[in-house]
Amino acid sequence: MFKKKFFFSLVAVVYLLALSFICLSQTYPKGLIKGDKAPLFEAKDLSGKTIKLKELLKKGDVVLVFYRGQWCPYCNKFLSQLEDSLSMIKDKGATVLAISPEIADGIKETINKSKASYPVLSDDGLKIMNMYKVNFSLSDKMLETYKSYNMDFNKLNGANGNNLPVPATYIIGKNGMIKYAYFNPDYSKRPPIKEILDQI
Repeated sequence: MFKKKFFFSLVAVVYLLALSFICLSQTYPKGLIKGDKAPLFEAKDLSGKTIKLKELLKKGDVVLVFYRGQWCPYCNKFLSQLEDSLSMIKDKGATVLAISPEIADGIKETINKSKASYPVLSDDGLKIMNMYKVNFSLSDKMLETYKSYNMDFNKLNGANGNNLPVPATYIIGKNGMIKYAYFNPDYSKRPPIKEILDQI
C-alpha cells in the first residue's frame, strides 16, 4: 500500500515538474489592472437566466473569477473556498461570479465539485475572457502534454477549443472600476479569501 501511494505521489510530482517546465515556453496575456474600467457583459447561466454585470453592480461590488475548468483541482478548491465564505462576501454587499471556457456539462461538474451556489457561466465565444485580457491559446508543447493525460479541449471547451484563461480574480466596484486585481499565470496560485474580503 505504501509503495503504491509513493508511486502515485512520485508520478504527480514528475507531472507537475514537467508541466511547470513547459509552462515557461507558454505566452500569456497581461490582464486588466486596478484602476481599469471593467468591461460590461452578459451571459446565461445553466438555468437560462441572463446574468448582467451592469445589474449586479447596482447592488454592490462584484468578485469576478476566471477559472480553467472542472478538471483543475486548484480551480475547484478556490471556488469551494469562495462558497464557504459566501455569507461573509454577501454581508459586504458583494456578488461572486465565476467564468470558464468549458461547456455546460463542465459547468455542471464544476458546481457539483465546488458546491457553488453563485452564478458559474460558460464564456461562449471567449468574449468575456478576451474583454478582460485573460485568454490565451495553449502552445503546441502544452497541448501535447495535456493530450498525454487524455485531455481533449475540443470536448472540454467545445467551440472554445484550446483556449484557457489565466486564473484571475477581479473585484469591480459599484462605479464600474476594477478596485482589486489578482492575475497570476501560475495556475496553482490563488488569492487568499481574507485578501478578497479586505478589498470589498
